[in-house]
Amino acid sequence: MQLTRGRRRTALLLVPLIVATGLLFSSRQSKAQADVDIVRSSITAKDGRIFSVTNHLVRAQAAGVNTAAVNAAAGRGKEFLVVWAGDANIADTTGSELQKTPLAVNPVRLANIDAVDAPPAPDFLAVIDADPASPTYGKVVNTGTVSPLVENEPHHMQYLYHKGDKIFAGGLYSDTTYVFDVSKLPLLSLSGVNLPQDTLCGSIPDAYWTLSDHTAYGTYMGGPDVPGPCTYSDGSVRIGNGFGGSPGEIVHIGTDGSTLSEMPAASATGEDPANCPNYPLLPQATCANPHGIQVREDLKRIVASDYAEPRNIVLDPVKPQDAGIFRDTVRTYDITNENRPTLASVSVMPDGPRKERNPGHEEPRGIMETTVTNLPQHRGAFAESMCGGVIYYTPDITAKRPVWREVFDDSTASKSLQPNITEGGGCDGGGWLQTDPTDHYLYHAVIGRNSGALDSYDPGVPKMVYVLDISKLVAAGAGTTCSVDTIAEVWDGGHEPECPTLASSYALPDGTSGGPHWGTPDNFVKLANGNYTETKDIRRIAVSNYFVARTGVDGNHKVCMLDVSSTGKLSLDTNFRDENHGTPCVDFNRTYWPHGKDGNAKPHSELFVVPDASLQ
Repeated sequence: MQLTRGRRRTALLLVPLIVATGLLFSSRQSKAQADVDIVRSSITAKDGRIFSVTNHLVRAQAAGVNTAAVNAAAGRGKEFLVVWAGDANIADTTGSELQKTPLAVNPVRLANIDAVDAPPAPDFLAVIDADPASPTYGKVVNTGTVSPLVENEPHHMQYLYHKGDKIFAGGLYSDTTYVFDVSKLPLLSLSGVNLPQDTLCGSIPDAYWTLSDHTAYGTYMGGPDVPGPCTYSDGSVRIGNGFGGSPGEIVHIGTDGSTLSEMPAASATGEDPANCPNYPLLPQATCANPHGIQVREDLKRIVASDYAEPRNIVLDPVKPQDAGIFRDTVRTYDITNENRPTLASVSVMPDGPRKERNPGHEEPRGIMETTVTNLPQHRGAFAESMCGGVIYYTPDITAKRPVWREVFDDSTASKSLQPNITEGGGCDGGGWLQTDPTDHYLYHAVIGRNSGALDSYDPGVPKMVYVLDISKLVAAGAGTTCSVDTIAEVWDGGHEPECPTLASSYALPDGTSGGPHWGTPDNFVKLANGNYTETKDIRRIAVSNYFVARTGVDGNHKVCMLDVSSTGKLSLDTNFRDENHGTPCVDFNRTYWPHGKDGNAKPHSELFVVPDASLQ
């Protein structure tokens, strides 16, 4: 890795370069009137290209002194929210627009995009001050722009950060995983990149889970780079239909971005072609398009959920009438050999009591996310459907054939916010799903369904985040009988005594085609000595309102902070304010960033991070 300096002019004079502690800096005065120190961290990828993350540290964080030591020290005693964001530009045209317009640029969309958003600008990690006691709480204190690739479509990172971890951040369209060192926040450095040629048997990286050795498992949702047979790290072979198709894979990635192993998500014998359509057709049908991933190292298990053949979602499904393009399967993998995850089970989620007019809205369609329980005595996991709008649970992920049941319908949470709702949770856009460390609560973000989406009488589904009390369910273990299998339970919650109950629901109106899609819990607490430690007592979560613009589901590009009470009640942190507007939530739709006048940005995922020096 090499660190170099950037150099920019102020309006009236050239600022002299200052060399200190091995890092070279320059500064510039942006039109946002923020002095910025520029630090570039670079690596040479296997293909010989130079990849970089360029820091744009707001000078106030460094007390006006241009030294690496002071910039690193600025993070001590602070907590940050790191947000992986993409540049908003004309390339966000949806698949349907491209199909209707001969040119790659839709003139209607072009007319509605600010001039500064038209050409692609760098994607970036935004570092936000997340210390409520700080005078710059909610302020963007650094933007780390990545190069040379643009239009990565920044997507997910891992679900939680632990001391010593790197951040693994995926580019959905660039088929690239970036590995960032955040140990000295607000300063960022680049530890490695994983490029398409490093994962020949998979494409479209989605989500990551870091292990105790700080390596990570990643889900690559799409098929091999080239159609045809592909050989994995264990010597097995699967036939795929190409980039963004099927089957996907599980990739083990090192802290330097290297591929430690590629392992198949598809079974060797194939799956039911009636349930798992592939376009183009495959000799052995598969639903293996892993999206969400979580791990129980103590149980030697990965749980991953299959969502969809990704290229058919971005371009609008090849066969929209074929609901099977949205997958209904969850997979477990045995990780006794960490570098050889082997497929242990494939479970088809059961249908529920709702009878939808659109088969793509039935309960099991589009299993996007999964989350594991955490305590040693619990072996269960949850999964949710984005198109179906429900939550499933199995009490034992180590079972040869895990038994999954529907245990909650989003309709119950919707009714708490909109009592006169007349349509169920079908196609309500469920996303982020996470248990708290005590296995007492389950957090869930729902994009919502805009009014009139189904017909002129449809009032829609609220854009919301809700919390379930799952304590009785997980305590019941294998003895649970909770199952949502009647219409009454769709609206009122499961009738069995151990079924999850709604602890809180909070509406986050969006006003766009999107809503809250992703989130993360704050797993740190500040100590009396000013340092931090990890905690199991979650008292706030951060959520972002953005999905993928090219699917036609965008968002208002805000990142909000929600406080969580000891009983799971949600409330908006009104002190986490946008530095330009003074309104709650940090707005990524802005003209100026520390890195320049690049306009609106799309925040997809976020993580709470404490610099290593302050983390006990």
